[in-house]
Amino acid sequence: MRMIPAIAAVLSLGATTACAQQPQQPATVKDLLAQDFLVVGTFRDAAGGGIFLQKKDKLFFCLVSETPTSTTVTTRYCKPVE
Repeated sequence: MRMIPAIAAVLSLGATTACAQQPQQPATVKDLLAQDFLVVGTFRDAAGGGIFLQKKDKLFFCLVSETPTSTTVTTRYCKPVE
Protein backbone atom coordinates (compact mmCIF):
# COMPACT_ATOMS: atom_id res chain seq x y z
CA MET A 1 0.00 0.00 0.00
CA ARG A 2 2.92 2.39 0.55
CA MET A 3 3.88 2.05 -3.11
CA ILE A 4 0.65 3.58 -4.44
CA PRO A 5 1.37 7.16 -3.24
CA ALA A 6 4.97 6.90 -4.50
CA ILE A 7 3.84 5.66 -7.92
CA ALA A 8 1.21 8.39 -8.13
CA ALA A 9 3.83 11.05 -7.31
CA VAL A 10 6.21 9.76 -9.99
CA LEU A 11 3.43 9.61 -12.60
CA SER A 12 2.29 13.13 -11.81
CA LEU A 13 5.85 14.44 -12.24
CA GLY A 14 6.07 12.75 -15.63
CA ALA A 15 2.77 14.29 -16.72
CA THR A 16 3.93 17.75 -15.63
CA THR A 17 7.18 17.37 -17.54
CA ALA A 18 5.36 16.21 -20.69
CA CYS A 19 3.01 19.17 -20.53
CA ALA A 20 5.87 21.59 -19.96
CA GLN A 21 7.68 20.30 -23.06
CA GLN A 22 4.78 21.03 -25.40
CA PRO A 23 5.27 24.29 -27.33
CA GLN A 24 3.12 27.18 -26.18
CA GLN A 25 0.68 28.08 -28.95
CA PRO A 26 -1.84 30.87 -29.26
CA ALA A 27 -5.17 29.73 -27.90
CA THR A 28 -7.65 32.01 -29.63
CA VAL A 29 -8.37 33.83 -32.86
CA LYS A 30 -7.90 37.07 -30.96
CA ASP A 31 -4.37 36.03 -29.92
CA LEU A 32 -3.41 35.23 -33.51
CA LEU A 33 -4.85 38.47 -34.86
CA ALA A 34 -2.87 40.39 -32.24
CA GLN A 35 0.26 38.72 -33.65
CA ASP A 36 -0.52 40.11 -37.13
CA PHE A 37 -2.02 36.92 -38.58
CA LEU A 38 -4.49 37.59 -41.40
CA VAL A 39 -7.76 35.80 -42.11
CA VAL A 40 -7.21 33.95 -45.39
CA GLY A 41 -10.29 31.73 -45.42
CA THR A 42 -13.46 30.71 -43.64
CA PHE A 43 -15.96 27.88 -43.80
CA ARG A 44 -19.20 26.84 -42.17
CA ASP A 45 -20.59 23.38 -41.45
CA ALA A 46 -22.96 21.68 -39.02
CA ALA A 47 -20.32 21.70 -36.26
CA GLY A 48 -19.84 25.45 -36.43
CA GLY A 49 -17.44 27.61 -38.36
CA GLY A 50 -13.77 27.69 -39.05
CA ILE A 51 -11.19 30.34 -39.79
CA PHE A 52 -7.82 29.97 -41.50
CA LEU A 53 -5.25 32.52 -40.33
CA GLN A 54 -1.84 33.01 -41.93
CA LYS A 55 1.36 34.92 -41.21
CA LYS A 56 4.20 34.31 -43.70
CA ASP A 57 4.70 30.53 -43.78
CA LYS A 58 2.58 29.79 -40.68
CA LEU A 59 -1.02 28.70 -41.18
CA PHE A 60 -3.49 28.06 -38.35
CA PHE A 61 -6.95 26.51 -38.41
CA CYS A 62 -9.34 27.73 -35.72
CA LEU A 63 -12.73 26.23 -34.99
CA VAL A 64 -15.24 28.74 -33.65
CA SER A 65 -18.79 28.46 -32.35
CA GLU A 66 -21.73 30.64 -31.47
CA THR A 67 -25.35 30.36 -30.47
CA PRO A 68 -28.32 32.60 -31.24
CA THR A 69 -28.20 33.93 -27.68
CA SER A 70 -24.41 34.37 -27.40
CA THR A 71 -22.99 37.86 -27.54
CA THR A 72 -19.69 36.76 -29.14
CA VAL A 73 -18.22 34.06 -31.32
CA THR A 74 -16.05 31.79 -29.18
CA THR A 75 -12.81 30.12 -30.22
CA ARG A 76 -13.07 26.40 -29.53
CA TYR A 77 -9.44 25.75 -30.47
CA CYS A 78 -6.67 26.74 -32.88
CA LYS A 79 -4.13 24.37 -34.35
CA PRO A 80 -1.21 24.85 -36.72
CA VAL A 81 -1.58 23.32 -40.17
CA GLU A 82 1.41 21.23 -41.21
